[in-house]
Amino acid sequence: METLKFGYRFFKKSMPVAIIAEILSFLGIFAELMLPLLSGMLIDYVIKSTEVTSESGGAFNFLLSGKYGEVHTMKLFLTIAIVYTAMLVLRIALIYVRDLMQEWVGLKLETELRYETYGKLMELDSETISDYNSGELLQILNSDTIMFKELFSHRIPYLGDAIFMLITTLVMITSINISFIIIPLILMPFLVITVLNFKKKARINFKEIRERSSQMNLNVQENIAAVRIVRSFTNEELEKEKFNAANDNFQNSRIKQIWLSSKFDLTFNAIKQIAYISTILIGAVLVMKGEMTVGYILASSTYVMRIMNNITGLNNHIFNMQQQTIAGLELKKFMEKESKVLDNKLPNLHCDTPHIELKDVSVTIDGQDILKDINLSIPYGKKLGIVGETGSGKSILLKTLVRIRDITDGSITIDGHDIKDFSLEKLRNMYSYVFQDVFLFSNTIESNIAFSKPDIDERMVTKAATHAQADKFIDALADRYKTIVGERGLGISGGQKQRVSIARAFHKNAPVYVLDDSTSALDVNTERILLQNIRENFSEKTVIITAHRFSSVVDCDEIIYMRDGMITERGTFDELMALGGSFARVYNVQQEQQKSVVDYNNLGKNGGED
Repeated sequence: METLKFGYRFFKKSMPVAIIAEILSFLGIFAELMLPLLSGMLIDYVIKSTEVTSESGGAFNFLLSGKYGEVHTMKLFLTIAIVYTAMLVLRIALIYVRDLMQEWVGLKLETELRYETYGKLMELDSETISDYNSGELLQILNSDTIMFKELFSHRIPYLGDAIFMLITTLVMITSINISFIIIPLILMPFLVITVLNFKKKARINFKEIRERSSQMNLNVQENIAAVRIVRSFTNEELEKEKFNAANDNFQNSRIKQIWLSSKFDLTFNAIKQIAYISTILIGAVLVMKGEMTVGYILASSTYVMRIMNNITGLNNHIFNMQQQTIAGLELKKFMEKESKVLDNKLPNLHCDTPHIELKDVSVTIDGQDILKDINLSIPYGKKLGIVGETGSGKSILLKTLVRIRDITDGSITIDGHDIKDFSLEKLRNMYSYVFQDVFLFSNTIESNIAFSKPDIDERMVTKAATHAQADKFIDALADRYKTIVGERGLGISGGQKQRVSIARAFHKNAPVYVLDDSTSALDVNTERILLQNIRENFSEKTVIITAHRFSSVVDCDEIIYMRDGMITERGTFDELMALGGSFARVYNVQQEQQKSVVDYNNLGKNGGED
């Protein structure tokens, strides 16, 4: 029931159209249920010459008044045929319009669900999203939305149709002869027991199908993203085996569903056949006693089969609704996920020249201390370098500034205001962030650079690319800035991707630039020119750089060295070198390594010595 309430939030916008569609459906069903009466009249009063009574023909008794043709005449035959055709055409027209309206409702609902689920995905923080793998997210945003809208646009309306037809048919068959009600009443307990049994098994099986489908989606998603790694390790066969295993598991779960559905259909078909034969037997007895005409046997047997078919259809819908209910349950769980980083929706606070202060900042993840008592003052315009061992907490520290991850203890303020007092939009607009893991959209280079400002200004895009040292390689491409880069930036090198992502940050032109080890794929000379461009063209901006190559931070106003989530050394480059600690030691080692590379390259150019 909770799942239905959740879906109704989105469905209620289309409720008026859905109600009209259901009314049309009821009218179409009523027209369909009139057809057996007309068929019975053809047998009794056209093919045969049955005596006309006040009860003959039921709702169509007026056709037997003689005005539209005498019994056993061509005129009566044509009259009944015309009415039959009119009812049939009316039914077809009503059902056609109903189907169009239901499809429209379904499409609206599916679109709304996609908007909402995608909006939720954009709203959730990275930590919360990490609770799902990519296969599960694709399942929720794509398959589950389609499945769940089927519940409201088709299953529930069809349940209404089946109930309406069942009640109307019972009324009509009772008006013919109440004896025919005995058969459905006797068979009803068997139907209910069968349905309850299959419903329980179907729910379990549909949940397994969904999990298998999600796992297969994940396998495909990973191999699309990792295609170059797979090929470089020549592990295509291994990945094929993994996919085949996932595909086989999905197939097996589907086969279980088919087997279950087959048993379900077999049981119901057997019950329907019993009902049909029993109806004929009862009708034959009544005809032999002179209590019923042959035409009414045809109508009655048709109505009994309608009852059984609708009970079967009703149970089939309930059976299939299990899969859609599971999809709705997963959607509901996803939509009710609370982001671990809560947004302050008040947009009042903003700052164009942020002064950032970190006081006793600590971050604990799964019981492990990632950052411990970090204290930093970053006035506007300061150039801060952050270096340290792998896993020392550099990237986590940067993520706390923009609330990609919230701190556990301490405080981070901007101009004296806690960063939680800013809306996430206002806060993150203060930063031009270049992530360690570079991502480019499958679009033009121009669009990737102008991502923060989609109304592309070619002059500003070119300027940003020039500052990022990306203009030369872009100009060498056949379509220059119109070049389409592949998904995740495939088609250009790692260094080129980094430069495009840095150009994207420059184009945003926020007060604070955050470069998270974003020059690691650049050669030393390119990096040196790029950093020089930052100093010359963005001197008034705050710049925060993390790097494994210590030469990247030598010109910063302050450098901090981190180990195990703590700041162990801090100062200017000269002060740290004079200190002779970890920073100085690692820097000297890197310089020696760099010198060895340069000497080796020069040796190669000069031909070397024996």
